[in-house]
Amino acid sequence: MRRHGHLPACVLNISVMTGVCFVITTNRADGPSQIQYESHVVIGQESEASSIMIMSLLHLPVSPRLWTTHCDGAVKLRMGDSGLAAETPLTINQMFTSAVERFGDFVALGWKEGEQQKTMNYRDYYQTCRSAAKSFLKLGLQRYHSVGILGFNSAEWFIADIGAILAGGFAVGFYTTNSPEACQYVAENCKADIMVVENHKQLQKILQIEDKLPHLKAIIQYKDTLKEKRPNLYTWAEFMELGREESDARLDAIISSQKPNQCCTLIYTSGTTGQPKGVMLSHDNLTWTALSTSRHVSLTDATQAQEIVVSYLPLSHIAAQMVDIWVTMRVGGATYFAQPDALKGSLVNTLKEVRPTAFMGVPRVWEKMQEKMKSAGAKSSTVRRKVAAWAKDVGLQTNLTKMNQNTAAGRTPLGYHIAKKLVFKKVRKALGLDRCTKCYTGAAPITKETLEFFLSLDIPLFELYGMSESTGPHTISRPSAFKLTSCGKEIPGCKTKLHNQDEEGNGEICFWGRHVFMGYLNMVERTEESLDAEGWLHSGDLGKHDENGFLFITGRIKELIITAGGENVPPVPIEDEVKEALPIISNAMLIGDKKKFLSMLLTIKCQVNQESGEPEDELTPEAVEFCRKLGSNATRVSEIAGGRDRAVHAAIQKGMDKVNEKATSNAQRVQKWVVLDRDFSVAGGELGPTMKLKRPVVAKMYKEQIDNFYKQLSPTTPTTPDTPLPPK
Repeated sequence: MRRHGHLPACVLNISVMTGVCFVITTNRADGPSQIQYESHVVIGQESEASSIMIMSLLHLPVSPRLWTTHCDGAVKLRMGDSGLAAETPLTINQMFTSAVERFGDFVALGWKEGEQQKTMNYRDYYQTCRSAAKSFLKLGLQRYHSVGILGFNSAEWFIADIGAILAGGFAVGFYTTNSPEACQYVAENCKADIMVVENHKQLQKILQIEDKLPHLKAIIQYKDTLKEKRPNLYTWAEFMELGREESDARLDAIISSQKPNQCCTLIYTSGTTGQPKGVMLSHDNLTWTALSTSRHVSLTDATQAQEIVVSYLPLSHIAAQMVDIWVTMRVGGATYFAQPDALKGSLVNTLKEVRPTAFMGVPRVWEKMQEKMKSAGAKSSTVRRKVAAWAKDVGLQTNLTKMNQNTAAGRTPLGYHIAKKLVFKKVRKALGLDRCTKCYTGAAPITKETLEFFLSLDIPLFELYGMSESTGPHTISRPSAFKLTSCGKEIPGCKTKLHNQDEEGNGEICFWGRHVFMGYLNMVERTEESLDAEGWLHSGDLGKHDENGFLFITGRIKELIITAGGENVPPVPIEDEVKEALPIISNAMLIGDKKKFLSMLLTIKCQVNQESGEPEDELTPEAVEFCRKLGSNATRVSEIAGGRDRAVHAAIQKGMDKVNEKATSNAQRVQKWVVLDRDFSVAGGELGPTMKLKRPVVAKMYKEQIDNFYKQLSPTTPTTPDTPLPPK
């Protein structure tokens, strides 16, 4: 055992137990007592906080590590010597009170009740969060236990989140699409003392598993009237009243005991391969990342010009939390809430009402906008179509020149100014983006075609890249540092390392900075897989830098296809090429791991049920137009799937041939493909909450079609043996 200076006189004996645990026997007035703690590693087996307290009492050095898996753990912050990395660490409460001091009377939150717009300023926002915190304490929220939140974005969601943190618990967002069983796993894992649900539908999920949740003490429903009265079930109004008369002293004591290097939020990964992992984020993770991000993208403080955002993406995901709650709070911005059916069509109405200054969209949101605009354009007059085509050409060339910083180009061409007046301004206004100077895309890969489409309309989409484990962003593109298909450069105070680079410069992207997470809750092995011995976060993504330091994502290690011949094939670039060559294709998934050749599953663009989110059989207007140009009368997916429409089938093969011509080797050519009967969706299970393709799930669901590709036949025909080319 290492000596740690002089032990206090009260210590009678130290005896070694298993591993690095010790029993310290102390001489107290009420007799000898035994205390267990871990030697200098300072990660206690039961409670890290109590271990650290004991070490302090014994005047032993306390040295937290860069990671922990304990709910009450503390970590060493990755502080820098200068710049943003050296900024003083803050707790959530410190950041919030600073915002109240600077922006107290500014609008913090906005929402609609019927047709009426309601707002709340920063001063009232903070006091309401404190009231919620006192109510949580009254209901029995324990330190380092959780408040689970299951529902669509709202002021109540934010207040429950921050109230849980102020009360010394963890804020935990649940995906609204979770099944009762998925809710049970997360609620048990995070020790949810309280569940906050949106409505009766979400309430039913929790009531189904209530008897399996040992920690659950209360449920709060924040929208709609309760359909039944039950013990420990509260409306939002009843909940807020609970702590109204409670003393501030208890809450203030808890707040003052919080440290920036302690956990305050858990983000559960969507669990595409196994059970979700609880990503532990500290106060400093959130407050520092919000600061660095706001500086990097040049957001303005409300005292100069207030930033406005629309909240609609799932708050169980770190991207939405970081943009909607924390970055906005840092600069005194206002967050307005979209309607629950935002992604089913109402989002554009909210955008037109609110007119945000910054907007974050996942690729599917931008793709849907693109499809609608293309569909509307196809119905306009010949003259309008020609003007739009000319304007888009001017817009694309002008913006590409700006992007490449071609100083020889001189001033912006006159045609651009005319195009802006005739087309670009009108498009922005129709989308509700006329005040928006910062449009972002992230959380999943986006195609070059979509990026160029918006760039041609003078709406550059700035890609950002990161993960839950990096508190959201690691790199972000911005107007002054922007390249098509690159996700930009690191936010200030962060570093990137490319691990095990190949001859082309591709390596695993590793992160360093104060945005790197604390660890996975109760998962030591998984944490050690993600964080190396030096504390670098290994993303699992492959990427490379260009000569100017721009980061390009080239694939994902786990998604990398290694063919039977040993060829490494990143699937996303090939899938994107196919979607770009064939506008009728909605989703494409490359197959070929341990196989003799590559094949592909394809889905067709179709209408989506506004209520369920399920794909329907009817084609989108864009897909119908594609068919008409080929001389096909198809209007349904069922008329095309499995090679049923000869003209569409031939067009898809022609597009596939074009993609194959660009292949760097024969092993990278798609030899077989099939059009499936339905599109991928979140509801169907093929896509995750942020529209990422769940490859293992799809491979399992369509095993029969995949097996058909590799039956003992020559890989020359593009169809499976079960779907031969139809006769003329």
